[in-house]
Amino acid sequence: MTVLTVHNCYQTPGGEDWVYRSESALLEERGHRVIRFTDDNARIASLGRVRAAVMSLWNPGAARAVRRIILQERVQVAHFHNTFPLLSASVIRAARQCGAAVVQTLHNFRSVCPNGLLFRAGAPCRRCLGRRFPWPGLLYACYRSSRAATALAAASVLTRRLTGTWHDGVDAYIVLSEFARSLLLAAGAPERKLNVKPNFVHPDPGPGDGAGGYVLFLGRLSEEKGIRILVEAWKMLKPAARLMIVGDGPLAGWVERQADGAGIHWCGPLSHDAALAALRGAALLAAPSLCYEGSPLAVLESFATGTPVAASAIGSLAELVRPGLTGWLAPPGNAEAWAVLLDQALSQTKLLRGMREHARQQYLERYSAGVNYQMLLGIYRRAVERV
Repeated sequence: MTVLTVHNCYQTPGGEDWVYRSESALLEERGHRVIRFTDDNARIASLGRVRAAVMSLWNPGAARAVRRIILQERVQVAHFHNTFPLLSASVIRAARQCGAAVVQTLHNFRSVCPNGLLFRAGAPCRRCLGRRFPWPGLLYACYRSSRAATALAAASVLTRRLTGTWHDGVDAYIVLSEFARSLLLAAGAPERKLNVKPNFVHPDPGPGDGAGGYVLFLGRLSEEKGIRILVEAWKMLKPAARLMIVGDGPLAGWVERQADGAGIHWCGPLSHDAALAALRGAALLAAPSLCYEGSPLAVLESFATGTPVAASAIGSLAELVRPGLTGWLAPPGNAEAWAVLLDQALSQTKLLRGMREHARQQYLERYSAGVNYQMLLGIYRRAVERV
C-alpha cells in the first residue's frame, strides 16, 4: 500500500511529532511505501503574521503539493495528523478531490476547541463543544491568552465546517480513547467514522525492576499537567523516597525553586533513552494531569517498562490505569488526596512489585507495535472501502 503521511510539526517537539514519526516508520517496517509531507512551525517567524494567518485558514500551495504527490505517486491512503496552522484544511480537501482514502488522527481537541485542550482557568471546559464557531474560546482568549491568536484558531474550526472537510472530507478519524470518542460525538462528529486506536511504544524498551525506588514525573512542566499539585502533595507527605521530575516547560523555573536536593529532584529535559532508563528504575510514575489527555506516551512507556502509574481520575487516564492492577487513581487537582495515594502506594512495596507484571502485560496486549499496526491497517482498509 502507498501511504502519504502529513504533519505540521510543532516548534517544541512533543508527543504528536513522535507518534507521526513512529507510525510512518512502522508502516515502512511492515513493507508499505510511505511518502512524508511536513511543514514546520519553526518557519512561522519568517513568514510574517499576515501570511501565516492566511495560511492557517487556507493554504493553496500546500494543497497543490499534496494533490501532485497523490496523483504522481498513486497514493491509496492519505493520513493526516496535525494540520494547524500552516497546512490548514486545504490539504484534506485536496486529498479528497484526488480520490485517495482520507484518514486523520485527532491527537487533541483542536477540531472543536481553539486551544486544543478543552481546558480553561485550571479546569476542563466544554463550552465550545457542538458549536460551528467556538465563540466562547474567543471570549476568554483561550489560545495563548490572545484574542487575535484565538480568533485564527476559532476561524480554522469554522473553515472546516464551512468547506465540508469535517463531515465529508475524511473517510476515517482515529481518536485515542473511548473518552475522546464520546466528546467528539457530542461535538457532532460523524459516529461511523470514529475509530479508537491508542498510541503505541516502539521499539519495546524492555521491563525494568524499579530498583531506584523513586516516584517519577515525566512530561511538560505546565499548569494543565498538574505538576504544582504533585509537588504540593509531596511536601505534605515528606516520604523517605525521592520525587524525580523530568521535563521542561513554562513552569521549569518554579520547579527548579521547589527542588530541595533531599526529596525533590529536577533533572531537566532528558534524551528519550535516558527517560526510558529513568522509567525502568522508578517505583511509580505520577501523571497528575488536570486536563483531558489523549493517549500519553509517558503512561504507555511506563507500562512497557513494567512501572505502575498513579494518575488523575480524568478522561483517558481513567481508561488507561486499572486501579489495583496497573496503578492507582486520584481526584484531579486534590493535593491532599494525592498525598494519601502516594503514601499508600509507597508503603505497599510487595503490591508495587506485583503490579509490574500487570503493567507490562497491558503494554504487550494493547500498546505494542504489532497490535497497533493491525488496528491501523484495519482502519486504512475500511477507509479504502468507503472510497
